[in-house]
Amino acid sequence: MLYKDAMKIPKRIQPLIDMGLIGEVEQRLMSGKEADVYVVRCNAEVRCAKVYKEASKRGFKQAALYQEGRKTRSSRRARAMEKGSRFGRKQQDETWHNAEVDALRKLAQAGVRVPEPYICVDGVLLMELVTDSHGDVAPRLCDVSMPPAQALEDHAVVMQYIVRMLCAGIVHGDLSEFNILVDEHGPVIIDLPQAVDAAANNNAEFMLARDVNKISHYYGQFAPQLLKSHYAKEIWGLYEDGELHPESVLTGYFEESTEEADVDGVMEEIKSILAEQEARQQRMAEAEESS
Repeated sequence: MLYKDAMKIPKRIQPLIDMGLIGEVEQRLMSGKEADVYVVRCNAEVRCAKVYKEASKRGFKQAALYQEGRKTRSSRRARAMEKGSRFGRKQQDETWHNAEVDALRKLAQAGVRVPEPYICVDGVLLMELVTDSHGDVAPRLCDVSMPPAQALEDHAVVMQYIVRMLCAGIVHGDLSEFNILVDEHGPVIIDLPQAVDAAANNNAEFMLARDVNKISHYYGQFAPQLLKSHYAKEIWGLYEDGELHPESVLTGYFEESTEEADVDGVMEEIKSILAEQEARQQRMAEAEESS
């Protein structure tokens, strides 16, 4: 194991040490736009502590786009979040943190490889540390190079994970080579606080396409044939048609529809609806006159 010497305890982690959830902090693993990540020891286990930054300090742009469609259990909390009060900002932070925990658990059940979450306390998520075969921290995909055959194999795995995510109602929203770890068994998806509700968020299709295209572009450095693929359109097309399943076999091919829109048919349907509405209003008016 790489980590030997304990470091100074970050203020946000101290409560978890006082509660006995963490024994010592071994090192800061990384500092990102929405959290700082530390390697911590919990008795005999080495785990990961993700310390979320406050909303005012997060570098995550346009967070509202990701939160569209998320349900808030309490109407009081929803009003406070909308007003931006101190209580509302606190609730907004908690919602952001809980979204990642919920997504991690949901995706694990859906067959997507993600770190196992243990507990989230006061903006600190304690979870599994993903390691390589030597027990060292697993590298991010951006730090890994590979032969073409391996790139095709791992790309297929990530596409399958994206499909399973979508079947579970989730779009990652910020997936790239920086948010995937690679251990001895293959890719592991990380960083999900911005996860999008596929059915309730109007930006879901755009975000899924961006996720898929980023991944295909990265693996395309090693397997250039992926640069000409159309996995995003294929996946979303199957999803819209109700034909996407967790084990759907993808081809990367998508045929654009060449059929012209039936404008006349649509206009006739609109006229029919308007006529029916007018007739209903007429019947209601006649009923009122006769009463």
